Amino acid sequence: MNKSYRQGQILKLIAARPIHTQEELARALEREGIEVTQVTLSRDIRELGLVKTTSGYRQLAQASAPGPPLASVAASFLRDAKPARNLLVLKTSPGNASTVAAALDREQWAEVVGTIAGDDTILVVCPDEAAAEAVRKRLLRLLAAAG
Repeated sequence: MNKSYRQGQILKLIAARPIHTQEELARALEREGIEVTQVTLSRDIRELGLVKTTSGYRQLAQASAPGPPLASVAASFLRDAKPARNLLVLKTSPGNASTVAAALDREQWAEVVGTIAGDDTILVVCPDEAAAEAVRKRLLRLLAAAG
């Protein structure tokens, strides 16, 4: 298990539910198949910029760089959204797939597991067909609102 993956799982866990102690966090990670020492967990918490609040650990600063909002880049660059079971294939204008994919990733929609971007094509991975259709409809609504 590498550090980046472990820290990503920590962020996912604290976003999903309140976690108030390092012990709770260690148990939650263990349920995900990640064993971690207290020293490593303390270092991860510090490196991720997590702070204890009354509602559990929270990240003070977002790790991802800010960028243009999804509505803006979708209106400018998104050309098509085709379903393929639990996947969506998004077509963009040439050279703009990574911009749209990054904006979609920043939105952190529950229905999106992840994205892979090429030059003018994005593969959006969803957990199931219903989630893929929900994402497709949300993206089409963004386009309709912009147009």
